[in-house]
Amino acid sequence: MELEIILAVGMFLAAIGALLLGYPVALTLGGIALIFALVGIGLGVFPEPHLLALPSRIMGGSIMQNETLVAVPLFILMGVILERSKVAEDLLHIASRLLGKVRGGLGYAVILVGALLAASTGIVGATVITMTLIALPTMLRQNYDPRLATGTIAASGTLGQIIPPSIVLILLADAVSNSASQAASQMGTGTAFVVSVGDLFAGALLPGFLLVSLYLLYVFLTSIFRPSACPPIEQDDSPPLTAKEIIFGLGAPLFLIIAVLGAILAGIAPPTQAASIGAAGAIMLAGLRLSDNKDAGLPRVIVAAFISIVVIIVLKNVLDLRMGVEHISAVNMAGMIITFLAALVFVAGVFAGGLVLHHHNQLLPALKSAVEITSMVFLILIGASLFSLVFRGFGGDELVHELLSAVPGGKWGALIIAMLVMFILGFFLDFIEIVFVVVPLVTPSLIIAGFDPVWLAIIMALNLQTSFLTPPFGFALFYLRGAAPDNVKTMEIWRGALPFIGLQLLMIIAVIAIPALATWLPSLTQ
Repeated sequence: MELEIILAVGMFLAAIGALLLGYPVALTLGGIALIFALVGIGLGVFPEPHLLALPSRIMGGSIMQNETLVAVPLFILMGVILERSKVAEDLLHIASRLLGKVRGGLGYAVILVGALLAASTGIVGATVITMTLIALPTMLRQNYDPRLATGTIAASGTLGQIIPPSIVLILLADAVSNSASQAASQMGTGTAFVVSVGDLFAGALLPGFLLVSLYLLYVFLTSIFRPSACPPIEQDDSPPLTAKEIIFGLGAPLFLIIAVLGAILAGIAPPTQAASIGAAGAIMLAGLRLSDNKDAGLPRVIVAAFISIVVIIVLKNVLDLRMGVEHISAVNMAGMIITFLAALVFVAGVFAGGLVLHHHNQLLPALKSAVEITSMVFLILIGASLFSLVFRGFGGDELVHELLSAVPGGKWGALIIAMLVMFILGFFLDFIEIVFVVVPLVTPSLIIAGFDPVWLAIIMALNLQTSFLTPPFGFALFYLRGAAPDNVKTMEIWRGALPFIGLQLLMIIAVIAIPALATWLPSLTQ
């Protein structure tokens, strides 16, 4: 075996080993890559210009000037704000009171709210822990089978991997897009692949909704064949829900999610602009949720800001608001003035929401949490960029391509091996490490083999989601175990997850057998 290949394999194994030992991800990836690069330079088997190209790669279009990645901190801020403002608690309480009287109703509520939280936060750990703390005690108190209760919560918490708008899909879109460009360059002139965040959002929509439907169907069948496992709520001293509670507690977050996702899928706004709308909307929703008597007047400003959004959308679609037009009619001029005033009201609403959060000591903690998560993501991205740069410098990408090409079964055999590797690594590594390190290594070869990039990305997302749910190492199960009461046994959590793992595998098989589930909607948006 050539020395370059030995160093490439050794670097990959050393990185995996260091990560399993618990060393920081970003520093591990970057540090090990740098050490092996220096060793390679000393042995004369690594081209030094490759290492010198790192600064331009970071500052270039792949990271710092990548507009798609700007959406990541905005979506993170949106999720953190909604989490800290207790919007998740409101959703669970309202859904539970609406569906609790039905057999299996608490299970339905957890799944539906999990889907909404997935679309609004996309942070698996936060979703699982929040629903465990809020919903699990109620389900156990109402005599739900602990296996069904914990399995439903863990599975619903992982929906943030697949239901858009999702941070996972944004990062995966960037990685797959770069891999597709690399594959196209290797396939020669006349070949081009375009993979955008909107494509992955559209591609994940049907599988995500079908997965939620499968979860609901499982709870429904359980309520029929094992009614004692999910009884209806017998004692509920809560006052009846008011229309205001339903509109603001359930309707407002749902409207925000639809607005953000609809803007991207309909081509009205790119992901970055849609994410900024989501972050601003989350601040205003949080302001309405937390406001009390000491915030007099601020809720009215926030409500006026939401109305101003409707006004702006209507005027934009009815009138020509372009400034560069040679002749502007009086009607269009009036529309521009009203739109400008409405925009000022919107800014005032965001400012009012921020003031409410500040009054309740939630603004700075939310901003700090968002900055910490964002810094972690981008530091890992920089470390992974150095790792992949050095790995390719040793010819590791060619080695991966040769290995996948030599797997029995052709391209399907290569796909199965790649998915198995990602599935097993999902036991030990977070999705960010897998997306930044493993996806760029295996995806170009799979695209060259003839697989659609969008379809491939959706399969990978579903695969990672299943991995995070699989005992004994699934991340979602660890989060749930840490937040669950001591009387809930670990074996009950594991056994509760098994039926949902089966549903996940069924969904993966369905997308493989019917590629249109992942490719039909993206084809309509192109």
